[in-house]
Amino acid sequence: MPTQRELNPFPFSEDNKRYHTLYYHLKHTFGKRMVKAVIDAGFTCPNIDGSRGFGGCTYCTSGAAEFTLSSSYSVKEQITVERERILKKYKNAGIIAYFQSHTNTYGELTHLKALYEDALKEGVEGISIATRADCLSDEIIKYLKELSDKTYLTVELGLQTVFDKTAEKINRCHSYEEFLESYTKLKENNIRVCVHIIDGLPGENFDMMLETAKKVGKLKPDGVKIHLLHIMKNTAVLKQYEKGEFKAMEFDDYVKTVCNQLLYLPKETVIERITGDGSKENLVAPRWSTNKIAVLGSIDKYLYDNNLYQGMYFE
Repeated sequence: MPTQRELNPFPFSEDNKRYHTLYYHLKHTFGKRMVKAVIDAGFTCPNIDGSRGFGGCTYCTSGAAEFTLSSSYSVKEQITVERERILKKYKNAGIIAYFQSHTNTYGELTHLKALYEDALKEGVEGISIATRADCLSDEIIKYLKELSDKTYLTVELGLQTVFDKTAEKINRCHSYEEFLESYTKLKENNIRVCVHIIDGLPGENFDMMLETAKKVGKLKPDGVKIHLLHIMKNTAVLKQYEKGEFKAMEFDDYVKTVCNQLLYLPKETVIERITGDGSKENLVAPRWSTNKIAVLGSIDKYLYDNNLYQGMYFE
């Protein structure tokens, strides 16, 4: 009878996952469950306010997760509410402050410092900052280096795709080269980086999505978030979808794509998300994505049935 290790050669999992889960990583880093407290700090984006473009990315909605408080509440107030929510579910969990909504390094350094330092004062054990590659000046990166020396810091960079042609379609308003420049500077300063990619973007096929994963894998990021494109109400991408300019991704295609992308990501890279959460009330397509358990289970089954695991083809 084969052992669990023989059945699952991937070293970064204690269950049936064949990829490096965030749960495993945080548990072994902190010695306990860690949960993110989502914060809306009132930021905008350079492709919203006109400095690089207008309207935001075509899939962008106005806020973060559905339980996020308005930015009219202070960082302290938001963390207090989030901590109560989290501890009701996980009694002894640690808290990571997650500055999620829009571009969270898009502002004056003094303002950024005040926000992040306020979070640290609330006893959080880490900070995650979602941002864009074109909003990381040398001055800000220098401060982020100082912040990473004080706490468990992750900078989450929204790449979505390595193809600039697709980036134009989704109104990303910065190039892949700009991403590479900022990514390199962050890593040179030993700052932990998680890269966001999206599957199912308009005009992209399986080979293109796989190429994004291959190029990201070669960068050896600390973390990767893989999202499905959610077509939401009141977004520009919905108009493209309704005009028939592209089709929503099918369930089986998403599972196949994600599993093959994992093969080209280093085993050390933490898969911080492997499918996204969209508001059921505002989601137009694909509706199958609301069944997250089915998506996760099918990914596990595809990997197991085909004897695949993260990093298998990474060179």
